[in-house]
Amino acid sequence: MAPSVAEETTALAKTSDASPIYGVTLPKGYRQWQLIAPAIEAEPLNELRVVLGNTKAIEAYDKGTLPFPDGTVLAKLAWKHVQSPEFAPASIPGAATTVQVMVKDSKKYATTGGWGFGRFVNGKPADLAQHQTCFACHQALVKNHDYVFTRLAR
Repeated sequence: MAPSVAEETTALAKTSDASPIYGVTLPKGYRQWQLIAPAIEAEPLNELRVVLGNTKAIEAYDKGTLPFPDGTVLAKLAWKHVQSPEFAPASIPGAATTVQVMVKDSKKYATTGGWGFGRFVNGKPADLAQHQTCFACHQALVKNHDYVFTRLAR
C-alpha cells in the first residue's frame, strides 16, 4: 500500500528542513528583512514577537494591497517575554521559542487560502500536529485580511 501524502510529507520533514504538509523552509537571510510589526503575545504563550517581510511583503503593506501577491513571505520570530534585570519597567527577549513562516503561492496552496505555513524550533520544523492547526486558526479569525493577522506598524 502506498504511503499517504501526509506520511510522505512527514517523512520528508524528518529528513529535510521543510515543514510537514506545506514544505515551507526557513528563507535565507530572513533576519535581515524589514520590520512589519512587533507584538506581545499574552499568557499562556507570554512571548515577544516581531514580524519581518520580504520585499514583496513590504511593498504590499506599503500600498495596502490585499490579497497579498504571490511571492510574499512573512517571518515571525518569537522569544519568551521576560523583565529586564537592569530596568524593571522594561521587557526583554528571553529564550527563543519559534520562527513561523507564511509563504503566498495561490496555486501551490490553493486549499489553504493561498498560504503555506512553517513553524520552526531551533531551526527545525515542528511536528505534523502543530502544522495541522495553522490554517484553521487563520481561516477562523482573519479570512477577511487574506488570512494574515499582522498589520503594518506605522
